[in-house]
Amino acid sequence: MHAYTSVEPVGVVGTIIPWNGPIGVMMIKLAPALAAGCSVVVKPAELTPLSALYAANLMVEAGIPAGVVNIVPGFGATAGQALVDHPQVDKISFTGSTATGKKIVQSAAETLKRVTLELGGKSPVIVFDDADPEVTIPGAAMGIFANTGQVCFAGSRLFVQKKSFDKVVAGITDFAKGLKIGHGFDPDNAIGPLISEGQRDKVARYLETGVSEGAHVVTGGSAVGNQGYYIEPTVFANVNKDMRIVREEIFGPVLVATPVDDIDDLVQAANDTRYGLGAGIYTSDVNKAHLTAARLQAGNVWINGYGMMHPAMPFGGYKESGWGRENAEDGIRAYQETKSVFVYLKG
Repeated sequence: MHAYTSVEPVGVVGTIIPWNGPIGVMMIKLAPALAAGCSVVVKPAELTPLSALYAANLMVEAGIPAGVVNIVPGFGATAGQALVDHPQVDKISFTGSTATGKKIVQSAAETLKRVTLELGGKSPVIVFDDADPEVTIPGAAMGIFANTGQVCFAGSRLFVQKKSFDKVVAGITDFAKGLKIGHGFDPDNAIGPLISEGQRDKVARYLETGVSEGAHVVTGGSAVGNQGYYIEPTVFANVNKDMRIVREEIFGPVLVATPVDDIDDLVQAANDTRYGLGAGIYTSDVNKAHLTAARLQAGNVWINGYGMMHPAMPFGGYKESGWGRENAEDGIRAYQETKSVFVYLKG
């Protein structure tokens, strides 16, 4: 018997792109799909279609044949749903909310098409007493305030050993107060607007809910001005695990801080979420860093920094943060099928 395997393109791929990082996420999906030999239909977010359309013009200039990459703008409930339901689409790669990801799974079950999901998060950041404050303060702050908190792996839950809690929270608070808020094209501004009026209002409701549930606003806590969709960088303390601002993904510049002392309690609190996309650890003890990373239920763990990505490293989540991995060899494998071939040899 002679046996071998061949790896083949999965077929036609439908990619559904979010609004919070449209061109970057599009390329994370498009490049490996093309490398695997697939043709692709891209459905950009209805709030940010222009970057995908502009990229399509560049692809025409680069000589990509007609029909290999297709851009279909539209709303999720119509264009996105049609892509998921289409019997000739063999694979869906989606980045977006967990709620929408679950709907895609339900629809894809009709044809059992392959699905990769990169979904939401409520990522923990753990700060040990021996962490370097010069690294920890800006790292933990920008882990949640970068892109105005509109990041799936934003470090939105802060857990600090009790001895250092007040110092760390005060440092992040001072850092937040120093972030200039305004138009994203002004290089002096660090906090830009939220994507839409609806998203601003959603975040504002979470701020109101946090106060009504008894959380203490250390800094921020409100919208900014009468024009634009701006929210102050906000830090909550005096929170508990049952509060909505602690359990639910807000997708805004909102950090909830909790003092925890015992390492086992820190890990348990960090893992106490239905999500598992990212996690951060700040410590000067390399043994503690690796041992803690091994215990965290997250697809990406950053030590003494936050949010770094590299195309050679797989990216994805545990639990309700998604299925599968993007980037690296895993990212190309997601767009391939493996075939086993057996040949009987007559002796």
